[in-house]
Amino acid sequence: MHDAASLHKAISLEGRTAVVTGAGSGIGQASAATLAAAGAKVFCADLLGDSAEATAAAIRALGGHAEGVTVNVAVRQEVEDLMDRAIGETGRLDICCNVAGKMSEAKVLDIDEADLDSMLQVNLKGALFGCQAAGRFMVDHGGGSIINMASTAVLAPSPDIAVYAMTKAALVQLTKTMSVEVGKRGVRVNAIAPGFVPTKMTSRYYTNPDGTEDEAMKEMVLQPMAKFAPLRRVGTPDDIAHAVLYLASDLSTFVTGQLLAPNGGVAGVS
Repeated sequence: MHDAASLHKAISLEGRTAVVTGAGSGIGQASAATLAAAGAKVFCADLLGDSAEATAAAIRALGGHAEGVTVNVAVRQEVEDLMDRAIGETGRLDICCNVAGKMSEAKVLDIDEADLDSMLQVNLKGALFGCQAAGRFMVDHGGGSIINMASTAVLAPSPDIAVYAMTKAALVQLTKTMSVEVGKRGVRVNAIAPGFVPTKMTSRYYTNPDGTEDEAMKEMVLQPMAKFAPLRRVGTPDDIAHAVLYLASDLSTFVTGQLLAPNGGVAGVS
């Protein structure tokens, strides 16, 4: 039975090292900030180095420990260098969150091969590189938690995002397979399938050509999404970050190979 002290210890990440890709904005940014608030030193990685450093600076301003790192997850060596940097500076690697991703839209009959290759490279291979680089260290050093960011698109079909859904579905299977292979070494591998969350990825529906948001269009997009969910709201990056914290912490030491779906209770999603 938990008391207040033991429960706090179970959720605390004090002294641990975390790597988060896609940390420059949205779910990756919220995840990095939440892990840091729980006590981890977080290496905030993003293709946009200024955004990665901005996230890290915001964490440091709140008393946390974080560094910003420019990383293209589509390049294996850059991912390996990221993990090596985290390990070299702290002597450990406890948490790896593969959040970086990209999306574009096309009907199945119109999918462009270059677009297909690009999303496979980032969404699937980039996460694989992270799993491999972090996993090798974790297997040899007593365990750790790998968290892959999938999507509710793997659970219910939606038009125009077949490639995105394909890459995320493959990522879920990668997660399950890896969990079987490394579980006996104390490494847990899980995935999260967020419901609709307003981020840079989803804001394309209501973003003007100059980069500003069309508030009227935003309301038109978000209202139906909210009504579709039993909780009658869309998600927030923090909602997903809380799931990340659960899977990263000792609260989930008996959880691996799972797909957690924080989505407001959308019907048809398990």
